[in-house]
Order: sequence, then C-alpha cells, then structure tokens
Amino acid sequence: MTHPILSISNLNTSFRIGGEWRNVVHDVSFDIGAKETVAVVGESGSGKSVTAMSIMRLLSPGNSRVTGRIDFEGRNLLDLPLDEMQSIRGNRIGMIFQEPMTSLNPVLKIGQQITEVLVHHRGMSNAQAEAEAVRLLEKVRIPSAKSRLNEYPMNFSGGMRQRVVIAIALACDPKLLIADEPTTALDVTIQAQILELIKALQEEEGMSVLFITHDMGVVAEISDRTVVMYRGDAVETGTTREIFAGAKHPYTRALLSAVPQLGSMTGLDRPLRFPQVDMATGDIQPPGPTADTVRRDASPILKVNDLVTRFDIKKGFLRKTVGRIHAVEGVSLQLRQGETLSLVGESGCGKSTTGRSIIRLTDAKSGAIEIDGKNVLGAGKSQLADIRREAQMIFQDPFESLNPRIRIGNAIAEPIVTHGLADAAEAKERVAELLERVGLSASMAGRFPHEFSGGQRQRVCIARALALEPKLIIADESVSALDVSVKAQVINLMLDLQEKYGLGYLFISHDMAVVERISHRVAVMYLGEIVEIGSRQAVFENPQHEYTKRLMAAVPIADPSRRLTRRISNDEIKSPFRPADYVPPKRTYKEAGEGHFVQVA
Repeated sequence: MTHPILSISNLNTSFRIGGEWRNVVHDVSFDIGAKETVAVVGESGSGKSVTAMSIMRLLSPGNSRVTGRIDFEGRNLLDLPLDEMQSIRGNRIGMIFQEPMTSLNPVLKIGQQITEVLVHHRGMSNAQAEAEAVRLLEKVRIPSAKSRLNEYPMNFSGGMRQRVVIAIALACDPKLLIADEPTTALDVTIQAQILELIKALQEEEGMSVLFITHDMGVVAEISDRTVVMYRGDAVETGTTREIFAGAKHPYTRALLSAVPQLGSMTGLDRPLRFPQVDMATGDIQPPGPTADTVRRDASPILKVNDLVTRFDIKKGFLRKTVGRIHAVEGVSLQLRQGETLSLVGESGCGKSTTGRSIIRLTDAKSGAIEIDGKNVLGAGKSQLADIRREAQMIFQDPFESLNPRIRIGNAIAEPIVTHGLADAAEAKERVAELLERVGLSASMAGRFPHEFSGGQRQRVCIARALALEPKLIIADESVSALDVSVKAQVINLMLDLQEKYGLGYLFISHDMAVVERISHRVAVMYLGEIVEIGSRQAVFENPQHEYTKRLMAAVPIADPSRRLTRRISNDEIKSPFRPADYVPPKRTYKEAGEGHFVQVA
C-alpha cells in the first residue's frame, strides 16, 4: 500500500479568547492518498476551514495553538522551522480560497502576480516566468491568455478570477491542492466549470486535493472520500459513495436531508416548505404543503413594463460617453399578492439591478413601474416614501444591511417612527411582536448585530422589512450566503409569512434548486433580458430556452453515482457592455404553453 501524501493524526486547534484557550478542532485524524480527493464537509463553525489553516500553519502563533501530527511527504509540518514551512506553502502545497479578490492584489496586473511566484519559488528568469504564466492561464482554460496577462483582476469575472487563483496555486506543481470553499461565491454554471476544471487538472497533474465545502451536492461531484465535521469533531469518515448510500451519524443524515434536490417539485403546483431537520439528532419532520396564497382576482401588486436601466461608461478629460452597460433591457413582468416570482440568472445578468430599479435604489432610463397602482418612476420624494412602505427589500448580506453600532431593536423601530406609524413606546411593542413573528425572542432587541448568527441576522432584516406592513418584498439573494439548514429555516419562515399576510415576493437568486422550491412563477434573465418566463412547473419541467437548460444542467446533484456524467460548457457569460451608438434589437417571444413565453429573437 502506498503511503498517503498527507496524514493528519489527533489534530487539535485552540484559540485564545478572553484570556482563555478554547478548543475548536478536537482530535481530528484522516489521510489523503496520492491522486485522491478528500472532502471535508460541515456548516459554519464546524472547524473545517480551521483544519485547513492549521495544515498550512496560517493561524497567528500568538493567539492559536495547534497540536498533533500533520505529516506531509514524510515530515511533520508542525515541527518545521518557519522558513522551511514557507518553502512548502505555495510550492509543494497550493491553496485556493473562497473569494478570489482576497487572494489577488487589485493594483497588480495578473501576469505580475503569477510571474512573482515563478521567479521566487522556481528561480525562473522574467522571460521564462512570462512564458510559463501564459501556459498556466491556458491550462486553466482562460482564452486569449497572452493578451490577458496585462489586465487587472477587476477586468475578470468572478469565475475567471478564480481560474487565475488556481493557476497561481498550480504554478509550482504542488503535490497537494487545498481548496477552501472555492465555489461557494460563484454562480451555479461557473461553479460547475470550476469543479470540472479541478477534476481535469487533477487527472493531468496527478495532484491530491483537500476540498472544503458545506455543499453536499459539491461533495458528491468531486470527492473520493469524505470527512464530516460537526462542532470541531470529525463525526464520520468514509468513501463518498458509502456515506451517501448509508450515512451513520445523525448530523451527516441531517446534512443530506437538508440539501434541496432539483426535480423534487415535479407535479406540484405550489411552493413546498423544506423539511425541518434537527442537525444534532438527524430527526426529520416532513414538510407540509403551502396554502394557495395567490390573489388572482385582485390587480397585480407590481407591474413592470419595458424597463431599461443602463450605466454610462465615460473616459478622457471631457468624460465622453464611450459605451454603456445594458444592465436591464426591455424587462416586463407582473406579480400578484401572495405570489412568488423568481428572477434567476448568473452574476451580471441584470436581476439585482432589476430589483433595485423597481424601488428606485437605481435610476431606470425608461419604462413603467407600478406598485399597488402607484407610478414609481414619476413619483416625487414624499410619494416615493409612501410607495416604499408598500415595497421593502432584503439584501444578500444581512451584516452589511445593519448598522453595527445600532441595537437591532432600534434598527427595526426606526422606519416605524420615521413614517409616523407609532410613537417610541408603541414602536417598542411593535418591535417585540416582529421579533417573535420571525422566530426570535423579544429580549434580543437590545443586542447588536455581531451578537447574532448569519441566519438570525437575516431574520432581523426580514423583521425590519415587515415593520411597515408591505405588500411586496424584493429578496435579493437573501439566502445564498446561509448554511443549508439555516437557508431552509429562513425560506420556511418566508413561506409562512406569505401564507399569513399575502405577501408578494420578487425572489432574486442564482440557486435553481431553491427557486424550484419557493416559486409560483419563474423568469430567467440573460444579459439584461428575460429569455423565458412562466409557471414554475412550465419552466422547470419543460424548459425551452438553451440558457435555461444550461442553468439546470449545472446544478450539483447529491448523488456520487452520477459523478463525471455531466460536462459543462466553458463559455464565459458575455459582457453587457455596448458601444455608445448601439441600438438593441426588438425582441419577440413565442408562447410555449399557457403563460409560458420564450424569447426567439
């Protein structure tokens, strides 16, 4: 039997917190064999990323303590002098992080950042390093590699930036690649491309891979063996097929049960709650069906007709307009009370700009928007304030939405008092009621945002959105940053509130499995335009547009037996930039079924 590339034995990692040592990784042990991919999976706080940082010795020595053994190529990394460890980092062991912009220097050209590694670690001349940099960019499937060496990270899409980070990680032919949530921040199609790329490069280079994720669908796609972590413990280890076929630990079973499965809604005509899963015991409470909440007899709460939003690109001393970003181009839709219409598509497709334009957080160029019969684009300041009482927005990052210096009770009360709906004493009572409504306790009103988990902060944002008793809520990627179990809880909460208060949701997302679960109707956006719109059943069970099919094909499937069966196009999403004199073509649509329309030109 060959020796493992990496062998971890009784790894313990502690942090000094408030003068005391707190152990966050407890006696973790596992091996990674040659050319093998091992996934470490768990939710936030499970210790999986701390395990990776411990392996690389990237934790602050003053505030952390790592014990046990980490044997790599026959040497215990914990015993190595710092200079020897630095020579292994980025050389024998490469690492990819979740957010590529934290790994790339925004003021240095891409070529400089790759050649720097090659000159420093491999002793190449500048000319040799540049030629190798081109080869590396070509290896990670970046088109026109040579011409892109002189571009800055901001000129690359998120998926292409992650490819650059992978190229840098591969620069010194590492024997082990540690990938820490490398696809979490990416769109589903780009995620699929990056997973395919890592698998292909592993075959070509003979690397071993340690892949850290919270997504069991990704685990099924990429790993040979899996280590499940829960609160610092490795609670289950085995081949990925064994774990998916018959998970033994309650937490593993709970993780698998909480994963939304594309296709699980076939034949159903309304949203379905997620099963309630106890992550500690693995107990599963089957979901109950939602009531029919759509008020078809009433006028739509939202009407959007031929909405256009563009951003001018100016250059030169005179700031001449040289082109425009056509972010939203001719979008028309309607939404009734009690209905969820999901806008789906990749980053840059215009879905978030559509949401922001609807409540005039972004200025539209033309079109018509009505919320509860009121003209949004023609409204004055006071009229707009009244309209925004009817339409509230929930954003992706709840921490950025909340002022860290303001207690959450005051944050929720502020719009109530500002709009004159209650005095301070009445607002306090209203805040307590709102917190209870979203599954928090009234006693939490005195806490600051940092004292809540991510899922709790999103509940606070939902409570604040409900404070003005709106009829429409625009949820912009409002659950994409949450762990799978917390995501299920927040979506169930949104469905409960919709059922109780007849809320209309414009649900903006790139997560097709979640969209299938929560939607009454779905609109697919590509390059600022709606290319397909219809009922959830029509779009998911009978997709007509090629882009819709591509989005669905890219969703990770939590089934290791189907690993490597899908091949994803490596085409990058096209740019919405157009010359200043560009005139968009007039689009036409065909009706593929009742209320199901598909763009044909």
